[in-house]
Amino acid sequence: MIEFTRQTETQSQSVALEELIDQYNLVLYNDDVNTFDHVINCLIRICKHEMMEAEQCTWIVHVNGKCKVRNGSFEELEGMCTQMMNEGLSVKIE
Repeated sequence: MIEFTRQTETQSQSVALEELIDQYNLVLYNDDVNTFDHVINCLIRICKHEMMEAEQCTWIVHVNGKCKVRNGSFEELEGMCTQMMNEGLSVKIE
């Protein structure tokens, strides 16, 4: 016997909203102090970026002044934020 279940649009929206409630962004801001290499290395080491992703984020920060470099729960991002600040980077959890 095959059972079918029907999920309404409201239920789908409710599930999607619950998944987003605890989502925060780690935002990296541009500064005139840190080198591209330092920022890229920090993104790879701390945020677990691949080389290309780290380079792209670094360029976005350079051109636009900021970039969302990671998302997740506040608890997940807090340690990364602290480590990046200890490296002299300007970051904030939003």
